[in-house]
Amino acid sequence: MSKAIIEKPGLLVALIAVQLLCTAFFLWDVVEDFRSGAFSGASPVYATTEGLAALSLGLAVVVELHVLRGLTRRKAQLESQVSVASGALAEVIAAHFDTWNLTPAERDVALFAIKGFSIAETAQLRGAAEGTVKSQLNAVYRKADVQGRGALLGLLIDDLVASPLLNHEPR
Repeated sequence: MSKAIIEKPGLLVALIAVQLLCTAFFLWDVVEDFRSGAFSGASPVYATTEGLAALSLGLAVVVELHVLRGLTRRKAQLESQVSVASGALAEVIAAHFDTWNLTPAERDVALFAIKGFSIAETAQLRGAAEGTVKSQLNAVYRKADVQGRGALLGLLIDDLVASPLLNHEPR
């Protein structure tokens, strides 16, 4: 249920709208009971309880709206950070590829390796022989001065996290 609410905030908004209608109905009912004198013979505890219940429901709706607004803002902030991180990683990769003077074929093979594709999968996707892909990948490792895929990824990630992606002011 919570995943559905996160992915479809309209569902939460609809639930809040129903609660708001219920709150309005209960408050109207309490006001009408007081106006018509229906509480005159009833216990004051009953009238007070019904009024407090209606007000509590209204307060809950206000709190839910505040929480929803905060969650919506936080989601937008996280999406922005992911976008920045994605762009920053692409920039780090491109800068390293330029520094290493990778050929277009080596760049392709390196990107497939970074994405986790095997040599066989890369060869199939590029329409090349596995030996060719292996040779190109070894050239990438040599030019990057790393021993393998893990070291290549580590090098790129180290550069990515070496400096902050966004300058945030403390709240």
